[in-house]
Amino acid sequence: MSSPADLFDRLRRDPDVEAPELVAVDATDRLLLDEAAAALALCGPGEVAVVDDSYGALTLGATALHGARDVRVAQDLLVGERALARNAERTDLAGSYRSLPLAEVAAGARVVLVKAPKALDALREIAEVVAAAAAPDVSVFVGGRVKHMTHAMNDVLRDSFTDVSATLARQKSRVLVARGPRPGPSSFPRCQEHSDLGLTVCAHGAAFAGTKVDLGTRALLRALGEMAPDAVTALDLGCGTGVLAAALASARPGLRVTAVDQSAAAVASAGATAVVNRLDARIDVVRDDAAETVPDASVDLVVCNPPFHLGAAVVTTAADGLFAAAARVLRPGGELWTVYNSPLRYRSGLNRLVGPTRLAGQDRRFTVTCSTRRG
Repeated sequence: MSSPADLFDRLRRDPDVEAPELVAVDATDRLLLDEAAAALALCGPGEVAVVDDSYGALTLGATALHGARDVRVAQDLLVGERALARNAERTDLAGSYRSLPLAEVAAGARVVLVKAPKALDALREIAEVVAAAAAPDVSVFVGGRVKHMTHAMNDVLRDSFTDVSATLARQKSRVLVARGPRPGPSSFPRCQEHSDLGLTVCAHGAAFAGTKVDLGTRALLRALGEMAPDAVTALDLGCGTGVLAAALASARPGLRVTAVDQSAAAVASAGATAVVNRLDARIDVVRDDAAETVPDASVDLVVCNPPFHLGAAVVTTAADGLFAAAARVLRPGGELWTVYNSPLRYRSGLNRLVGPTRLAGQDRRFTVTCSTRRG
């Protein structure tokens, strides 16, 4: 590519949700590549790693604009991996990178580009992985929007690196630069016992809610005894740390449960939760997008606590995709139990996408519904 504009104008979010306020390349991507330019120029093949590239701007920018070769990439979200692959095809850069798990991405790396996560634990796990595996002279560039970056991020990086500094802000973005890795033991997954639920919850850094149980999930758990009493198969759709899957398997010894999520951290967390509660023989945990690996009409019960934010935007199409997936995998007469913020009013969409939907519980914050799959 002759210029950043030539490259970035060709990138798309596809297959992720598209909306006017959502972009494939942002100011943080551009600033990260600019700040790392000198370091990237000194790297040989396989010495550049990228963590949580949103849609491929960092990976493809490092390759096309700065000559990086054999870039290694770890992306928590499966939709990000697929967007990167499609953008690589779109820009004739297929084969210029390798997708790897977070645990493997930083081995021997001299430059690591990181799109800053909002959760401090997610940043901590990234920092620990990089410090343990990267080259001694590694430079780690962590970029994010100024409004989301805090001094606590500097402190987290200093736990794994001797030198942490910040660049000047540009277009409301900033980059932290960490050098001098201090390898240490991993802090993840972390586990917490919840005696009120009879479960222990395990979580990797990027898993939503960490080892806590969020209020929406608790609202669904209160309805557990009402859910499809004759079900023999169940799906935890967008499983997070696997709390709902574990609760179902624990309460119903005859139930076979599948837990799916597009987040690598969620899948690893749900797997660890199943193991620590000795439920892994009855819970299958799979990384996929909207239950794509689950056969049609194969499930009696689906539970779902859907996301409704993409970044700062409230985008209901993300939940609609999960509801449509539930309709596809449910047998006729099967039930979808879901919870959502009461102001969102998803009930009409559930009626349309799944089937007759009744109100199972509601307060000022959360609504729980049961939708029965049409025959």
